[in-house]
Amino acid sequence: MERSSTFISLSGLSGVGAGLVALVGCLLTFYILGEHQIDYFDGKPNYYFYQVIMQLAGVASATLILAIASGIYFTVQKSKKLGFPLWSSATRNTVNAASVPLVIGGLFCIIVTWHQLFYLVAPCMLIFYGLALVSASKYTHKDIYYLGVFELVLGIFAAIFVGYGLVFWGIGFGILHIIYGILIHQKYK
Repeated sequence: MERSSTFISLSGLSGVGAGLVALVGCLLTFYILGEHQIDYFDGKPNYYFYQVIMQLAGVASATLILAIASGIYFTVQKSKKLGFPLWSSATRNTVNAASVPLVIGGLFCIIVTWHQLFYLVAPCMLIFYGLALVSASKYTHKDIYYLGVFELVLGIFAAIFVGYGLVFWGIGFGILHIIYGILIHQKYK
């Protein structure tokens, strides 16, 4: 019964891969900000030059694409290994449950960026991603729920400690994914 109603091909290695990609993206972002003498930690609204925004958008896009590619690759491999179909009603339910918070969150982050409220991007990403995980958790491993709650808590802290949003982002998308991925990989081998 669990096989038909739960998306169980989700690989723990997907989390590790996504986490490593996120940490590299975070480090590249700090590097770009440093190259342009931008003190991200001052907690003040900053207005970035177009060149900086384009560089950061490039890092963000590459990070997103590589993290998704990593997730797809490892999940396909696990699905083949287990002999389960990758696309099933459980997979569809998982994607549908996560897609609304992710799409709305992505659009909201674009709007926040357009208004140059860059210090709100990291908290928004963490919060909407956390909501997506909590929403999707009923169709996959229940452990996803706890990851979602941790992402939500980090998002709230990132909104409170404004100058440290990127640090919380790195913890949430990087370190938590790596820890989660290792735990899930060991638990569901």
